[in-house]
Amino acid sequence: MRVAFHIQRYNPEQDVQPHREDYRLDVGRGTTVLDGLIRIKNELDGTLTFRYACRSAICGSCSMEINGTEKLACKTQIRQELERHGEIQVAPLDNLKPIKDLVVEMVPFWEQIRAITPWVEPLPHEQVDPIAMRDAYSAFNNVDGCIMCGACVAACTVYDVDKRFIGPAALAKAYRFVADPRESTTPERLKRLQEVGGIWDCTRCNYCVEVCPKDVKPMEAIVRLRRASIEQGLTHTMGASHIISFMEIIKSEGRLNEGLMPLKVIRKGSIRDFFRILPLGIRMFLKGKVPFPFKLKPAIRGIKQIRAIFKSRGK
Repeated sequence: MRVAFHIQRYNPEQDVQPHREDYRLDVGRGTTVLDGLIRIKNELDGTLTFRYACRSAICGSCSMEINGTEKLACKTQIRQELERHGEIQVAPLDNLKPIKDLVVEMVPFWEQIRAITPWVEPLPHEQVDPIAMRDAYSAFNNVDGCIMCGACVAACTVYDVDKRFIGPAALAKAYRFVADPRESTTPERLKRLQEVGGIWDCTRCNYCVEVCPKDVKPMEAIVRLRRASIEQGLTHTMGASHIISFMEIIKSEGRLNEGLMPLKVIRKGSIRDFFRILPLGIRMFLKGKVPFPFKLKPAIRGIKQIRAIFKSRGK
């Protein structure tokens, strides 16, 4: 089977902008994109530059964009890509500065990991609950499976627009230490994650979950960090206020009151926050997009059952 590879090339010593180069290669069944790239380098163009090491989806080195999605080249089958997309387009990871061809600068990614203090600050041995330690691995929810490939950061829509965001991989790893029964600085860790670029900046687009080759589910780890923050009483952020207000309205009325929601969210904010959203609220109200914020009708039928659910959860 003869396959055309469309590869984004970039040599900073020669090129002003990245450009595409095409290569044609005869491949057999079971050939991966990495196999194809190695053959292109060995047989067609020795200047092609890319990273790889284990070739077994363990090291994460060969993470790149294949047909518009972040993938590991070593586990991506050419035949499957052709069946889905009809071609093979290869480019470096997005959101990370290209160094040459398919190689990107990973220093910002490593800095994100270092920022969350990626090691346990242990309690004294006698204070560690042995039963909790027995169940610790399952409590990590697979965040230990991260191979640091950077695919989630490349796919992250928040990091794309704000490089202050600490990123999905770092936050997933932060949850691993927050959930560790041996950790002595959980409250301090959670406080640091309330800042700009922390857990409340995630928009829950789910792209990090979609592209993760190891099923780490970074977004779910971020949601768990948010829950842990609220349980620790860290409710001063707008994100925490949004969650608490949502629950209060559902518990009170049995359904979301879109008119009351923003008023409750900014109640702990400043007067400036109120006037910042006021023009938008007025425009939405005039177009019939916002219901009257204060109840004129009783709560919905079945409100007792809804409140019983909250009570059973201790809310």
